[in-house]
Amino acid sequence: MPYLKSHNDLSGPGDVFGAYPEIYRHWAEMGQLFINGPSPLTPGEREMIQALVAGTIDCQYAYVAHTAAAVSRGIEPGVVEKLVADVATAPVSDKLKPLLGYVKKLAGTPHSITQADADAIFAAGWDAHAFHDAVALTARMTFMSRIIFGHGFVPMTPERAKHNAEHRAKVGYVALYPSLEKK
Repeated sequence: MPYLKSHNDLSGPGDVFGAYPEIYRHWAEMGQLFINGPSPLTPGEREMIQALVAGTIDCQYAYVAHTAAAVSRGIEPGVVEKLVADVATAPVSDKLKPLLGYVKKLAGTPHSITQADADAIFAAGWDAHAFHDAVALTARMTFMSRIIFGHGFVPMTPERAKHNAEHRAKVGYVALYPSLEKK
């Protein structure tokens, strides 16, 4: 159950965003660009990264939400679960494996990252933009997990997550929260 009496079991980050639009409007705009802006990674791959981070740090609210978002953006069902279990054996391209391995390490054991981890990403054919996007998406999701954990938000059902993911894919991250739209 959420920690604030003003929140209920269906509450989530959008309730925090709506309470402080002067802060979180910018955050939602940044989220919109991270997922739908220019990138060497597809929107589905970017949602998959967010789901991988959430699964790695055991943030069930975000894991359910972003796994559904990844699937709604074309990632095969079950892939995120397999990535969380083991990137090396997950059914993703060999090109993605070093990037996703880096993301998992950055989310779970950031102190263990080495130059060799970064070099493997570039050797697989990714550029600095893809590297940055993976790092930034990891940072975004770890920030969001602290909002979620800090407020005690309850994970949504897979059905609700699917509905929200389909809606988010249509309207984006800013219009998802009407209180954040500029007047």
